Amino acid sequence: MGTLYVVTTPIGNLEDLTLRAIRVLSEVGLVAAEDTRQSRKLLTHLGISKRIISYNQHNAARRAPRLLQSLLAEDVALVTDAGVPAISDPGADLARAAAEQGINVIAIPGPSAVTTALSVSGMGGDSFRFVGFPPRARKARRELLAGLEAEPATLVFFESPHRIRAMLEDLAAVLANRPIAVCRELTKLHEEVFRGTAGDALAHFDNPRGEFVIVVQGAPPRASRRDIEADKEGARAALAALKAQGQTRRDAVAQVTDAYAISKRDAYRLWLES
Repeated sequence: MGTLYVVTTPIGNLEDLTLRAIRVLSEVGLVAAEDTRQSRKLLTHLGISKRIISYNQHNAARRAPRLLQSLLAEDVALVTDAGVPAISDPGADLARAAAEQGINVIAIPGPSAVTTALSVSGMGGDSFRFVGFPPRARKARRELLAGLEAEPATLVFFESPHRIRAMLEDLAAVLANRPIAVCRELTKLHEEVFRGTAGDALAHFDNPRGEFVIVVQGAPPRASRRDIEADKEGARAALAALKAQGQTRRDAVAQVTDAYAISKRDAYRLWLES
């Protein structure tokens, strides 16, 4: 019985391919590739001649039985166009089916766009949530972002050059001035990491090209109920003092919302109560 090797390939720079990956690719009997043309270029660069079969999201259902049959007699390498198979790419179903049949499944690790982007973002990766590609439709995309608004972990998204500006617009609308890092063409010739806000990035990427990874800082920790009540009491006293001094409601509310962690709505209510 053979082994299914899940082989990570470079996300850009071919020098990032590991020696172990090269050895495995040269030794297996068959390579299952997301795009046979791309994988054949890589193998040709390495001087490796190998049988290749396509395995992608469009043909996975009909190709999986053939690959499982091959695995009964020979080793198979599963590769994607770039990076780790089964991470926003096909492969998870094949790995699960192989394991269920008692076939050994071994990872050949290497470059990852997710961890590479995190490492240069300046936001750290102690706790992060990989979201992958967001929905194409704006409504669904904004609903997704709204559901992540309170997520404390760093967020990581993939995005294409055709939708990056729409994604940045939605980030600016939903997550306001949250710090982000937009990583373009990681490890490639025109690699770029832009740090700022989504609004800043929109102005910078006016004609975007290449593949993008967006890293978004997680939500700040929520204040405790005790801190919230202390802010309200402080704001109430400040508003009463400003009213006694003859300040207008608008000016008093503006001053208090700048000084305390309360909304304008709450400040107006406290003004009326005072």
